[in-house]
Amino acid sequence: MAVLGAGEALAQPKAVAGERLPRLRMIKSNGIRMRIAELGKGPLVLFVHGWPESWYSWRHQISALAAAGYRCVAPDMRGYGKTDKPAAVEDYDVKHTTADLIGILDALGERQAFLVGHDWGSIISWNAMLLYPDRFKALVAMSVPYGGRAAAAPLAGMRRANGDNFYYILYHNEPGGVAEKEYDADPRGLLSRLYTSPNTPLEAPTVTDPKRSAGGWIPRLGKPKELPAWLRPQDLDYYVNEFKAAGFRGGVNYYRNFDRNWEITPELTGKTIPQPVKFLAGSDDIVIRGATADSLTTQMKRVCTDFRGVTLYPGAGHWVQQERSNEVNAALIAFFNGLKG
Repeated sequence: MAVLGAGEALAQPKAVAGERLPRLRMIKSNGIRMRIAELGKGPLVLFVHGWPESWYSWRHQISALAAAGYRCVAPDMRGYGKTDKPAAVEDYDVKHTTADLIGILDALGERQAFLVGHDWGSIISWNAMLLYPDRFKALVAMSVPYGGRAAAAPLAGMRRANGDNFYYILYHNEPGGVAEKEYDADPRGLLSRLYTSPNTPLEAPTVTDPKRSAGGWIPRLGKPKELPAWLRPQDLDYYVNEFKAAGFRGGVNYYRNFDRNWEITPELTGKTIPQPVKFLAGSDDIVIRGATADSLTTQMKRVCTDFRGVTLYPGAGHWVQQERSNEVNAALIAFFNGLKG
């Protein structure tokens, strides 16, 4: 089974009332060591987190779906947490990250899994469905939709659209590792500003000049006056400590592969996904830019031949599986239960 060690102490906050903590352990997948959180028995559900996150982003889903009769596994993706952090930027491209998911299934002795992805985890999951269609039974994507392989690599278009103005994806692609240097110097400053809801009260940002030359990202983000209801102080502490130990370079490297991911996947042009797919997001998630359920459905139906619909949670932002955990859990359980037969 390629298990490295018998287990790991649960160095994490206490579960909220009614939730169970998963077991954390190390496995070997696709040539690297990965930490996974695991709980439950039954059909496998593989949860794929985004940036800047952790297996811990799925804590509510792991407990709920395990109680509903599923084997839940959430890895720290490569570059995060206790998982290995290869040095080369190209080691974070979509061929590597999707192969990591297949390596997890193989290490667990599982032929297939239900797949759930959020943020970068959605990007990886969309590609995994296309590259390994026989290994996944269905997908729930969150926050990041997909409408097919683009006609051109994306970064040039982003540079034309933003010019000299700051844009975080372009910032992540600047040479010299400037982004991770800023974030590593103040992980709490970054995470506390990103992990907010649309209605979180914020202080005014200290940098308001849109030009990139005016500074990095943290001072452009308003400091929250209080934590959102879904994020306890001990939850934020856990995330901060994970990034203090792991650093941000691994996660930022995913952004450095935007063009490479396009270049190395020409075979995905025109390819469709036949398995059932559902999409969830907060209505106020900045990633979907105000898109309606109808427009998102039209976009994803270009690729998904068995598309099961869009659910937008009113007033929720980007961290939807934490902001609306009970509703997301219910949606996942209902969707997967309907497919088990």
